[in-house]
Amino acid sequence: MKKQLYIYIVLIILFVLYNTFKPVKDPRTDTIINILFASVLFLYIAYIAYLVLKKTSKHKE
Repeated sequence: MKKQLYIYIVLIILFVLYNTFKPVKDPRTDTIINILFASVLFLYIAYIAYLVLKKTSKHKE
């Protein structure tokens, strides 16, 4: 479980760094990259939640 949290922290740091330095000058492309990056973050947190639920359901049995 720690590995997933470390990966999530790295993804958040990359997202913040990208939004801080803005390497893409085109606002339309920048918006698309931000939307995709945020989608990946939400999907990954959903994956972590799935793993937690899977782990807790095994303990109930």
